[in-house]
Amino acid sequence: MKRTGVVELPLHSGRAPRWLFERMVKLAGGITEAIVYEYGSEEFLRRLSEPCWFQAFSCVLGFDWHSSGTTTTTCGALKVALEPEKHGIFVAGGKGKTSKKAPNEIESAGNVFSLPSNKVEKLKYSSRMAAKVDNACVQDGYQLYHHCFFLNERGGWAVVQQGMNENYARRYHWLSERIESFVETPHSAICCNRRESSVLDMTAKESEEARETSVDLVKDNPEHLSRYFKQRQLTEFFGDKIEELLLPSHHPVLDIDIGERGMHMLKKAYEMQPENYEELVAIRGIGPKTLRALALISELLYGSKASWKDPAKYSFAHGGKDGFPYPVDRKNYDASIEILKNAVEEARVEKKEKYSAIKRLHEFL
Repeated sequence: MKRTGVVELPLHSGRAPRWLFERMVKLAGGITEAIVYEYGSEEFLRRLSEPCWFQAFSCVLGFDWHSSGTTTTTCGALKVALEPEKHGIFVAGGKGKTSKKAPNEIESAGNVFSLPSNKVEKLKYSSRMAAKVDNACVQDGYQLYHHCFFLNERGGWAVVQQGMNENYARRYHWLSERIESFVETPHSAICCNRRESSVLDMTAKESEEARETSVDLVKDNPEHLSRYFKQRQLTEFFGDKIEELLLPSHHPVLDIDIGERGMHMLKKAYEMQPENYEELVAIRGIGPKTLRALALISELLYGSKASWKDPAKYSFAHGGKDGFPYPVDRKNYDASIEILKNAVEEARVEKKEKYSAIKRLHEFL
């Protein structure tokens, strides 16, 4: 598994007009068909997992490329357009309550593609964990409200999901290739328009000790931790010696009271004895607040520091065109756009639609 990127977009209300959405569906189907025919369904999943390509694809379809609706409308168009028997790709999930249908829809995909039951269960697990990691392990203040799971006939998959705060939406991309871990550096590129000042990132390499200590705390009967969960100030941990400490700026006031339900879930986790952090995160009922509390206690009591840096970068996955934060990977960028351009030219749609799509792509570039 590899989380391949994050994009942050302004939060806009409204929806695409019906006439526009119908055109988007037709063009999305034609472009996908061309890519799958020329490069295979695996390549299409790779393209979906690249934030810049996805943004260009949305622009080509005709939607406002700088809007939060880019994600939901483009994924919605793909879900309507893609036929498993024709394109070799199945789309599960969606926006809001539709995202909850992903597990059942993945089972339907398993039947369509004749996948073994154990493979289907792994796919359902991947869908759930991708959502949970971005909601609970990367605590950036964006609440997930959209989750789309794309899978092909061989069981490869990509996830495009989105979270929002009061002003912005942030998009997360995942890819099943080169799978290593759901909870340690799962992304290869993260990009957005802004970075938050304080983000608990338990997936960072720097959080490795904090992950290990969190598991140890749970396996060693969390009952003895109950007194810490009620403390709100650093002075309640260290008393008068507080002035001697180099205080972490991210938690002078603590938020680790997980309540009775949180303690109940920790006891459940203790009974299950998770072997590693992924197994801990995978336990149903262990959410952001509990993971955050364990991270804080791991750092304050045992010195196992977690990362508090926003993993998002300030540009698209291919690099910023102005060289910030890193120079654009022109070879990768051009290759991605060339695939999209060729697919548009080969798409079986009316010439007028084709020319308009190519024009929008040039405007995006």
